[in-house]
Amino acid sequence: MFGKHPSALRKPSKELLDALSKNLRAAREAQHLSQEALAERSDLHRTYVGSVERGERNVSLSTLETLASALGVEPADLLRKGDSHGRA
Repeated sequence: MFGKHPSALRKPSKELLDALSKNLRAAREAQHLSQEALAERSDLHRTYVGSVERGERNVSLSTLETLASALGVEPADLLRKGDSHGRA
């Protein structure tokens, strides 16, 4: 971590953003929900949900928890790398 610019330390890795975006979309689609329906369930804007699914957002822990709760999954399931929301 030494030698990196301080702002670089506050950004999640591309791998973690990719895991979140893929797992969020897979969990949403498994429940046959549109981005708009998930946004309504989680009290977020549809365009925000879309930007999370595209890996464009560094979401807060509270938002991660809100999205997970709206989908009925654990927050950790949305962050797992290499699988689709907890499935091997």
